[in-house]
Parts: sequence; C-alpha cells; structure tokens
Amino acid sequence: MEDVHYILKKYWGYNRFRSLQLEIIQATLSKKDVLALLPTGGGKSICFQIPALAKPGICLVVTPLISLMKDQVEQLKKRNISAAAIFTGMSYAEIDLILDNCIYGHTKFLYISPERLKTELFITRVQKMHVNLLAIDEAHCISQWGYDFRPSYLEIAELRPLLPNVNIIALTATATRAVKQDIQDKLAFKNPVVFQKSFNRDNLAYLVKRTDDKDGALLRLLNRIKGTAIIYVNTRKKTKLISQFLAKNNINTTFYHGGLDNTERTQRQDAWIKGKVRVMVATNAFGMGIDKPDVRLVVHLDLPTTLEAYYQEAGRAGRDEQKSYAIILYDEQDILELKENIEKEHPSIEQLKKVYQQLANYYQLAVGSHDNTAHDFDWEDFANTCRIQPQEAYQAIKKLESEGLIRLNEAFFQPAKLHIAVNHHDLYAFQVAHAIYDAIMKSILRLYGGELFSEFCTISEAKIAQHMQTNPATVTQQLHKLHQLGVVNYVPQTDKPQITFLQPRYAAANIPLDTKSLQHKSNLAKQKADAVIHYITHQNRCRAQILLEYFDEIFYEPCKMCDICLSKPSLQHTTNDYCIARNLILKHVHTDTPYHLQELINSVDLPEETVIATIRQMLDHGELVYDLANRILRAND
Repeated sequence: MEDVHYILKKYWGYNRFRSLQLEIIQATLSKKDVLALLPTGGGKSICFQIPALAKPGICLVVTPLISLMKDQVEQLKKRNISAAAIFTGMSYAEIDLILDNCIYGHTKFLYISPERLKTELFITRVQKMHVNLLAIDEAHCISQWGYDFRPSYLEIAELRPLLPNVNIIALTATATRAVKQDIQDKLAFKNPVVFQKSFNRDNLAYLVKRTDDKDGALLRLLNRIKGTAIIYVNTRKKTKLISQFLAKNNINTTFYHGGLDNTERTQRQDAWIKGKVRVMVATNAFGMGIDKPDVRLVVHLDLPTTLEAYYQEAGRAGRDEQKSYAIILYDEQDILELKENIEKEHPSIEQLKKVYQQLANYYQLAVGSHDNTAHDFDWEDFANTCRIQPQEAYQAIKKLESEGLIRLNEAFFQPAKLHIAVNHHDLYAFQVAHAIYDAIMKSILRLYGGELFSEFCTISEAKIAQHMQTNPATVTQQLHKLHQLGVVNYVPQTDKPQITFLQPRYAAANIPLDTKSLQHKSNLAKQKADAVIHYITHQNRCRAQILLEYFDEIFYEPCKMCDICLSKPSLQHTTNDYCIARNLILKHVHTDTPYHLQELINSVDLPEETVIATIRQMLDHGELVYDLANRILRAND
C-alpha cells in the first residue's frame, strides 16, 4: 500500500491534507464504511481518490451529475490517472469497451450514473473487476428525507452482495440527522464511522434584507462589496435582464443558464473564473464543480426552495477563508411565489398520467415496448406539439423521473467520439477494398493515433476535415457510413437534453405511481420551504445559528456578522443562566438515556437560546457527548 502523503504530493502537489481528510482516508483504508460530510469546497473527492490510489484495483464512483462526472474524469486524466465514465445516453459499444478496459486494462476510476448499476451488462462485468472501493457522491440523493431524492440511488445497496469485501465511502455536503441515518441504512453500512466537519463558516456573513427595490439594493451591494460575485435568480429570462441592468450601470457582468449552447456556457464560465468578468448572473445550473476561491459575494434575488440548496450556493463565497457575504434580497411577493412554486412542483396524479401518455405518443412508443434509447428532447417542440405549458411539462417530467419511470438528462455537451471496431489487419484490408474511405482513415489515425483501437477518443470533425482539405459535412457523412459498415463506432456530438424510458412503456392509466410516497414528498417540500421562510423572516436569532441548527449542529456563539447580530447587542448568557440550565440538563441526560437535540431543548423549561448555548458549552467541556446516532448523552465520569 502506497503512503497517502506521497500520493497527495505526487498527483496534487499538496504537502498537507485539509481538516478531516486524513482521518477519513485512514478510516476508508481500514475497511470501514464511511459517511463523510464536508461543506462545499471542502475537498471531498480526495477523500476517496487517495485511498483508491493507495491500493491495487479499481474504484467505482456513483454520481448523478454528468457534468461533474466528466469534469472529474478529465481532471484525473490531466494528473495521468486512468479514469472513465458511464452514463445514460452512451452507446452499447462505448459502454462495452469501457467495461472491458476496467477488467483487463489499467482503468483506476470508473464513474457511473446510478441508472447503469442495474443493467445486465454492468452486473455481469462488475463481478469480474478487482474493485477496491465503492464511493457514493451526493449521497443525500438516497434519502427520501433529503432535498434531491433519486430512486435509482436505492439500487446501490444491491451491489454489496456482488462485492462482499468492498467497503463504502459516502460523501455529501449537507445532511440533516434523518438524512445521515437514512444514508447509512439504505447503503447497509457495516462497521460505520461518520465524519462531519462543522458547517460553520466563520468568514462568511449571512445577511437577509427585505426590500421593494431589489435592483437598487443589488447595485449598492456591488458598489460596496468589491470583488467577484454570483447573482442567483430562478429563470433564464431573468439572468439576461439582470445582467443587462448591471451592464447599463457599469458593472462588468455576463449571464449563464442551461439553455445556452456549450460554447457560450464555456466561454462565459471561463471569463468569470479568470477574472475577466466580475459578476455572473445565473440560475442554479451554475456553480457545481467550480472551485473559485475568491468569490466575495453571493446574492439570491429569488428564494431558494430549500436551506440545503441555499447553503451549497451561498458556500461558493469565501473559499479562500477571507471575509465574504451571502445575501438574500426578498419582498413579500417572493414568499407567495415560493409557496405557489412548491404546489406547481407536485402535480396531480391525473396530470402525471397525461404527460406520461404525451411523452409516449411523442416518441411513438407502443404499450409494452422497452426502449432503452436516450432520445434527444426539445422542450419547446414537446410543449407545442402536446399543447402544454413548458413549466407544467417540466414539473411533471421531473416527478415521473423521481418515480423511476423515466430519466431526464439535462442539456450537457457531449463531444463527438470514435473507436475503431476492427483490428489493424482487417482495417488495412478494408482500406484496400474501399479506397473511397482510405483518406479519412489515414487522417483519423494520424490525428488521434493507435488509442482508437483500444478506447473511444474525442474527435473533431472540423479538424479531420481540415486535415483532409474537405468540409465537416463530408467527414460526418463518411463517419456515419463507416459506422454502418461496422468499421468504427461513431458517436456524434450533442448538447441537447435527453429522455430515456427506464421501464417498459405502460398504458397511462396503469403507470405504477406510489401515491403515499408522492404525498410524503409534497409535504416534505412544503416543510423545507417553510424552513426557508422561517430563516428569512426571523428577527431575533443569529442567521448562522438558525442555518446550522437546521443541520443539527449546535452553534453557541452568535456570528456577530449577520444582519441580526449587527442590529442587536450580542446574545450573551450570564453565569447564573448557564448554571441553572446545566443543572436541568443533567437531570434529564444520563449515560444510558440519549436525547436527540430538539428533544433535549424541549425538555428544559428555559429560553431556547440559553439551552442551546449551554449544551454547546457542555459538549465543548466534555460533559456531554454524541453517540453514533448523533444523540446526546452524558459522558462517562
């Protein structure tokens, strides 16, 4: 087994680990099942990449985010670490070759979307792989108590009997107590250990401002707080409007949303990262996987739907640990719109059946047919064809996805890829027999080399055309023909959303919808929206305390930076208050009677602020401790 410090230096160039990383890595190497909660930007990837590199074998990484999956694969390849990814929308030939390389080649990391885990092809091949670790990214997706539940994540536990000696590391940035327990249960943890870095960001000031003039308030913030900023809004149209408004007021800005083509998204993102643009106005499609340390300001002009989402988005500020700001600007209409949007996000059973039928008609799928093809999806054309509002269609399709009936891949750029499907001898014979294709095959081999025989390689039709002194359309036409002849496997580029039917097509009246589960999700979404409303409207408690206690973390000292702390005297507690609260807490808590945090708070007849502050002090002094289920109990004397 290689030394983990040596690996860190060799591949990442760092001399030391960040807080908790080494402990997480050591627990993973000792075959524990690990749950690691590290805030956004906390270095989660290294926690599974280094232990996987320290041992022989391949690491399976399950993640639902295709853009992040592709980004991590590219980052690993830049470090000369062999990595590959499998996700919905790839051709059978491409998947087949990648899996073969995982068994017989030198692939060290295989990133895979959860939908692919239950395919017969994957199940057969994974049992032949030398798997040394199973890493679950965005692990909160496995919990129905979480804010981004995905049914496909429930398939992960079925891998464990196939890989009986392989331990798991599950990683996420945010999770409540219920979600943490659910992750461990659903993944069938054995020898579990939980690491949780404090959610507190002592360099980040959380502020909320109610205003009837958001534009003016935003300008004043940008003029007062210097440095790079992200402005979050909830519609594509608004990104452009706000960006135009800021530009007219001499703010260097651009905008970003999922509807832009790949070239525009990449150019705008790169300009912002490199500091050529100061302010990015964006939907929540922006920010995942971007580690820009010097963001000074994150402003939400529309309310997030959950505090989990808000914490992640706000946490993109101040990763260099310098003073930064996360600010919400809202008016009363925003609260009404949030409640209305939550209602819209949970359409009726009848509406779900209607949209399912329209999707099946749109792709001309017969009842009983099972089509695993990823179909390009045009929202506007679908809405116009089926005479349905685009937003109504979107919410229904997302809900059908959460029920495991379909899979929607949001728009992402997939460059053209090519693999030569025959050996060198047969290719030469083909070129001799079909002189018309000799020029293109020679150009491809000269440009991309012999790797084409062993794996899919990213290609550029325009570059091939330039080498051949012809046009890209001719190259594309010939590549399609070579694909049909079985000489190459050609995957054209795409940047459109895609829909896949995950189950045989049902008659709309008979689609298996779990009405109880749907109602549970609706209720949970309303509770999470209520938590957001509580956070922005509360006028007495420190914002950081409210936010962190949502994640079951006791935060004793007020932050002294939020709008509440700045407008009122600091919340201090006298020695007498502490003594009274301590005695009452000790009467309730014993070494064999653990309490959940809220239960303990409710059991002590004193102001909530006093009880929480006292519990925090008692934890700091070692009088109280947490057990493995995150319950509080009295420490052994």
